Amino acid sequence: MSTGNLYLPSFYNPSHAELWNYHPDARALFEFAKEYREEWSITAAAYDAFKLLVLGIDLQRDFGHPLGSLYVGGRSGTGAIDDNRRTAEWTYKNLPRITRFMPTLDTHTTLQIFFPGFLIDQNGEFLQPHDMVTDGMDILRFGKTVGKAYANPAVAGVLANGNTKWMQKQIEHYCAELNKAQGTLGSPEMRKYMLYTWPEHCLLGGEGHNVVGVIQEAMLFHSYVRHALLTPEIKGGNPWTENYSVFSPEVLTRWSGKPLARKNKRLINLVLGYDAIVVLGQAKSHCVASSIYSLLEEIVTVDPSLAKKVYIVDDCMSSVVVPNSGYNENDPASGPQYLVDFTEKGDEYNELFREYGMHVVKSTDDIATWPGLAHLN
Repeated sequence: MSTGNLYLPSFYNPSHAELWNYHPDARALFEFAKEYREEWSITAAAYDAFKLLVLGIDLQRDFGHPLGSLYVGGRSGTGAIDDNRRTAEWTYKNLPRITRFMPTLDTHTTLQIFFPGFLIDQNGEFLQPHDMVTDGMDILRFGKTVGKAYANPAVAGVLANGNTKWMQKQIEHYCAELNKAQGTLGSPEMRKYMLYTWPEHCLLGGEGHNVVGVIQEAMLFHSYVRHALLTPEIKGGNPWTENYSVFSPEVLTRWSGKPLARKNKRLINLVLGYDAIVVLGQAKSHCVASSIYSLLEEIVTVDPSLAKKVYIVDDCMSSVVVPNSGYNENDPASGPQYLVDFTEKGDEYNELFREYGMHVVKSTDDIATWPGLAHLN
């Protein structure tokens, strides 16, 4: 097998990271993979003595491009675009070292608890994107209380057999569980996010659900060159709970105490079976952080030393930030620069993970300089 970093393949164009409609040519990639495999003497993934998994969290167009409905631009405004380019380039350079690239796919339908149409206010109006709902059912709109949240009777008609009271109880239970939920790790402030009403995103069958083209191209090429598995992990289909973490929904119970959802123990065990787990994707503050947190909870229970297997690629992820389009630095009345900014929260999570023994690394550093991976030189 080739050692050291590989050159970027000739078909790769970094400007493709900026294109919404970029679609890789799978057939051409397959044919080119034959030549590339022979040129670099790359062996099949099945023969890897040291098995390295890349867990690519929600590398989808709705998060990864400004035309997406929930673009993760970070404070710079170019966050996910830059992340996508670095992710693709890191994948090509380390192609012989990657045993498997596993993308997760946030996958939704129209009627889910975190979408605006699920709830109404006291006037019968739908909630708006980026509204938050407290455990007391108060609606917070960019920090200001604007009313109370209630179950939408029309949604109850199709998801709760018309029982709006049952649906209201379930929503209240859900919000209460989010407020009191605190994992086994970190400070009391590291509790779950309150119910957040997101813009419609990653709707199954829509363009925004697809993996961004420049990363899909890299994943396909890796799979073809190394005869490696490329099987996405689907999450987010339960209408009654958010599913930031690929390993666990946010709330697992109904108000009656009966099960609502469950952790994905199969996936947890599969991931922990690898010798190294590289995590990247979107968004650093939400789905990436929640996924790593879920994994770390399991690690602490099973064997805390397993934390050193995990490598968090900090420059291949960005946090959720909602810019204020009317902001003017010379006009205090224009309001804050960002209406919502989870940057610090994303950084806090990564610091927590580091404290437990996980590694926070950069894609631009040679993988052989990452702690414990000198043998991959």
